[in-house]
Amino acid sequence: MLIDSHCHLDYFTEAELPDILARAAAAGVERMVTIGTSMPQAATVTALAEAHPEVWATVGVHPHRAAEGVMPGVEDIVALTHHPRVIGVGESGLDYFYDKAPRDVQREGFRRHIRAARAAGLPLVVHARDADADIAAILAEERAGGAFDFLLHCFSSTPELAEKAVEMGGYISFSGILTFPKSAELRELAARLPEDRLLVETDAPYLAPVPLRGKRCEPAYTAHTARVLAEARGISPERLAEITTANFHRLFPKAQ
Repeated sequence: MLIDSHCHLDYFTEAELPDILARAAAAGVERMVTIGTSMPQAATVTALAEAHPEVWATVGVHPHRAAEGVMPGVEDIVALTHHPRVIGVGESGLDYFYDKAPRDVQREGFRRHIRAARAAGLPLVVHARDADADIAAILAEERAGGAFDFLLHCFSSTPELAEKAVEMGGYISFSGILTFPKSAELRELAARLPEDRLLVETDAPYLAPVPLRGKRCEPAYTAHTARVLAEARGISPERLAEITTANFHRLFPKAQ
């Protein structure tokens, strides 16, 4: 069994979902996590998780949306995690590539999500783009206030950030980017990371893997990324599925 640890099912229509979920199951992707990107959207992702037993949800505010309205407090985020189908906090983090929110606002939002994850006892899903130094520094600084689990999703950053994350007990998730022709260095990194820190995802509907570039991505495509990750590590796809599924459940113990 494979688990798509990060997708955005609310980007698909209600009419599309039955076929999308059926194709995922046929590809061996039996579970998936639909991700929170704003406080109002939390109702949508929790409803999706309620309606589909193979779907779990996270809640949080994407860094692109950190400046939209009033930034939620730690208690506001924690309150949303009480839903039985919510297994994590986020995605939150820093995106200095698009800079859709002021960087100081992004940093404050990131810290609040870390504190909410710690208070809720749930892992944090981290978005990191062109902000490696600040991501690493904030994660390290916030750990002084108490341990918390986290996942660097859709990893395409530097080996240094991956290594620092693993040193702090973090997990690394690979998306379809891993399959791209220009991602040789990323595959080299994926080959040497500790096996107990690896997850796979799609970030659907974005980043369709090779050989499906240009198509709208969906959870079934997790299988393509998993195959490339298995090849990079010199193991069978079946063993890779066992490893990443075990890692997922260790990181997200609420997912039962």
